[in-house]
Amino acid sequence: MEYFLLGLHSFVAATLIPIGSEATLLLLLESGGLPWLLLAVATLGNTVGAIVNWGIGRYLLRFQDRGWFPISSEALEKAQQEFRRKGVWVLLLAWLPIVGDPLTFVAGALRVNFALFVFLVGFGKCMRYMVFVLPYWAL
Repeated sequence: MEYFLLGLHSFVAATLIPIGSEATLLLLLESGGLPWLLLAVATLGNTVGAIVNWGIGRYLLRFQDRGWFPISSEALEKAQQEFRRKGVWVLLLAWLPIVGDPLTFVAGALRVNFALFVFLVGFGKCMRYMVFVLPYWAL
């Protein structure tokens, strides 16, 4: 059950809801959870959350001219220009607080290749969680 909760927490943390999943991961590591399994679950949950952001960016843009659309045209254009300037490799940083989730949304809006998106985002998120898991690996 705790692995499921970590996956859910990691998923929600990757959406535009501003929460972190690292505390839950550390708590489970301290409780004797399997480091490799916790790493896999946290990475999978967080990556799937980023995929949801990609999908929202990919398909929600058709509504950008509506009054309820949450991002102004100017802010969206600025984000897209910045993403294009930095390149697709910036997705390795999708784990960063504040900027990571919008990066995944913009990647969807720009129709970044899905397989490349999943690889780059998943790899970056795995490496982030690895920093927390590694000290527990040898215990």
